[in-house]
Amino acid sequence: MKLDSKIFVAGHRGLVGSAITKHLISSGYCNIITRSRSELDLTDSIAVQNFFEKERPEYVFDSAAMVGGIRANDTYSAEFIYDNLTIQNNLIHSSYLFGVVKFLFLGSVCVYPKYAPTPVKESSLLDGLLEPTNEAYAVAKIAGIKMCQAYSKQYGMNTLTIMPANLYGPNDNFHPENGHVIPAMIEKFVKNPQEVTLWGDGSAMREFMFSEDMADACIFLMNSELCQGEVVNAGTGDEVSIKELSQLIADAVGFEGTVEWDTSKPNGTPKRPLDFSKITSMGWNPKNTMAEGLAKTIRWYRENKI
Repeated sequence: MKLDSKIFVAGHRGLVGSAITKHLISSGYCNIITRSRSELDLTDSIAVQNFFEKERPEYVFDSAAMVGGIRANDTYSAEFIYDNLTIQNNLIHSSYLFGVVKFLFLGSVCVYPKYAPTPVKESSLLDGLLEPTNEAYAVAKIAGIKMCQAYSKQYGMNTLTIMPANLYGPNDNFHPENGHVIPAMIEKFVKNPQEVTLWGDGSAMREFMFSEDMADACIFLMNSELCQGEVVNAGTGDEVSIKELSQLIADAVGFEGTVEWDTSKPNGTPKRPLDFSKITSMGWNPKNTMAEGLAKTIRWYRENKI
């Protein structure tokens, strides 16, 4: 990408999209296009095609999606599969129709099989059964990956998919029930100083990546020579149990109450660290430690949500 290339960041107000937009601006890119949901409904195929026909973006970062934690995925599975399929179909097809130079699709670690060998390689995709609680979201994302590859194969469209570890950071969904695990914990510990109930038994292991590092990886890959539907993992190598994570967040926000574990609720996938040697061999590495990322996230939360 050149500094004056026309770049569309879909979902620019979300966790990843806001980080990508911020990173692009700080790196000197000066021709960034964004649209809020009220300005452009990405589930409306005609509106999306009209937008692409008028604006003619050269590069597209697809970070627009309906996302959430275990409870949200399990409760709203129909919305998760319909909305995500519709959004990505519209963006990929319009990018093809109007000659986008390169399209980067945001995948998810949850697309990999529940019991994939760890660390999980890109080749594990479609090699086993999915985690049932987020199957609808995962199926939608898998369809997006395969659609990118199909458009690359049939039409020669330059596409790329990044598969991140579990993400967190500013502009995340801090809803205590529907948000991802880190923002949901932050909200619960701050708003309920006496006692907090968390799902499962805390034994599940997770690898987390700060959204600023994800944005850096996205831009790094967009500027790489990889295309033709390539799938690339991005992670940190730092893995913690949910119970250890809860203690880290409790200490960081000053929570001194008690934590109860509701073992009637699911743990999710037991363990899924990523093998991200492909991107590190190209020269990319994360910059933020878990402690640094959590501190930045909690600071943003206190300044913007309280």
